[in-house]
Amino acid sequence: MRAVLVIGNLAIPSRLVLAPMAGISDLPYRMINRSFGCSCAFTEMISANALAYGNRKTLDMLTGNADDRPLGVQLLGSDPFIIRRALEILPAGAFDIIDFNAACPAPKVAAGMMGAALLREPAKLQSLLQELVKNAPLPVTVKIRTGWDEASINAVETALRAQDAGVSALTIHGRTARQGYSGRVDYGVIRRVKEALAIPVIASGDALTPALVKKMFNETGCDAVALARGALGNPWLFPDTERLLRGEGLSPRPGIHEVVRTMKEHLEGNIACRGEEGGVIRFRKFFVWYTKGLGVRRMNDRVFRAVSRDEILTLMNEVEALLS
Repeated sequence: MRAVLVIGNLAIPSRLVLAPMAGISDLPYRMINRSFGCSCAFTEMISANALAYGNRKTLDMLTGNADDRPLGVQLLGSDPFIIRRALEILPAGAFDIIDFNAACPAPKVAAGMMGAALLREPAKLQSLLQELVKNAPLPVTVKIRTGWDEASINAVETALRAQDAGVSALTIHGRTARQGYSGRVDYGVIRRVKEALAIPVIASGDALTPALVKKMFNETGCDAVALARGALGNPWLFPDTERLLRGEGLSPRPGIHEVVRTMKEHLEGNIACRGEEGGVIRFRKFFVWYTKGLGVRRMNDRVFRAVSRDEILTLMNEVEALLS
């Protein structure tokens, strides 16, 4: 298939990518989305510090497989030495992109002068990106926000510095760090960043439905859109959006049998990765996302008490019987 998004030497046959989300973007989640047409995905955010010191849980977050490609790994950090050490520890040949997080608004992240806090020091961010580009064997990308707060919208400056540092693409979430995930996405700032750069720009923020993804493309002129919260319990967002972008119209919501079949496949992926109890516990929040809006919210208490495959499968079968 002809590539429609090129990041460094990597050709991607889609303008939709699966965004990295902390506590969510593990291998089973990525593989479910890939089965519905996702062609490029990212790991959840990886602390360079935890990776450099060999944290077991962090190393487990790097798990992938041969079908999980192309795959980007997203690093979080602020110390050049630690970042270089983290690069040395990444498994050789396991990833296709190294993404640097300068967008996470979490207070504990910002307090360490990491994530979105780096938007307050664009020169430092540029220096860190230069180190990454110099030492990484893969294309480097960066994720930013529009600025730290409404009084310091500096996305264009930050993006230009990132481009000068040698990054191969840039993702911008259309909110400030102070906004978090509330308030409106600023399409205008994303458009100005796109117009200022020669490298691909991936837009992020409120890409919750096919219509909103299409709006993001139309309003910003971006090269690609990152799907995040909209894909939670909804891998159909990928094929549905592709159809809409081709002018084929919106698809009806998948039937309950397909939803439950997909839930069971996702559950088994979790169990294969984490064992029965760990896999079920990890899957419980996904159960709620898959069934959101189906009128079965009263089951959630039972869902979050389930610890065995049989318990969670019983609940899935109840949902299917109720809505068939």
